[in-house]
Amino acid sequence: MQQGQSRSSLFGERRVAPSILSADFARLGAQVREVLAAGALIIHVDVMDGHFVPPITLGPLIAGAIADLVHDAGGAIDVHLMIERPERQVQEFARAGADNITIHVEATAHVHYALARIKEEGVSAGAAVCPATPGPALCEVADDLLDVALCMTVDPGWGAQELIRATLGKLERMRGMLPEHVALEADGGVHRDTAADCVAAGANLLVAGSAVFESDDPGAAYLEIATAAAAAQAR
Repeated sequence: MQQGQSRSSLFGERRVAPSILSADFARLGAQVREVLAAGALIIHVDVMDGHFVPPITLGPLIAGAIADLVHDAGGAIDVHLMIERPERQVQEFARAGADNITIHVEATAHVHYALARIKEEGVSAGAAVCPATPGPALCEVADDLLDVALCMTVDPGWGAQELIRATLGKLERMRGMLPEHVALEADGGVHRDTAADCVAAGANLLVAGSAVFESDDPGAAYLEIATAAAAAQAR
């Protein structure tokens, strides 16, 4: 339990979370080791079902395949469920080794119930909003159930998109309305040239996929983004 609590505390720190959505799956373990060796401690797992978003991607087996590797390095698995009725899949991802599970408020009519299910599994609970969904949609669950608020800074479903600049203002508004204990995660279009803007807008967690794993040197790419984020000053 203490180890789990320690891993969950990573989400409250300023961290770049490489997303394995863009990894070379023939070399997944090796690439995860590269970014862990470079200092990454949160590995982001994007789960898509072909319904909530068009692509179909990863499942509990992939999360479980890297969980021991990440945990042995002192890191955490950050699962982002871009799927309909996410509450039905919470237990499987928790069993696979997830340390945080984030659901979309647009994907279920039962956000409170879904977050409560996550907490019952003993892991950190997150809720995400798409670019057009107002941040206050999280207000009713922020005080007692929410650990991570994820702001999509691109449209969900595809990697290598450009950051939607208007979402920077949304990040600022979300940081202002959320309780201090809730981490704020920016997801999409994050690279060395946008990381500082996201941090300045109030995000402490930055999800970076193609900018890391489509590089010839994922470890070096991670370090560039982490350095840019560390140099930024939150407003």
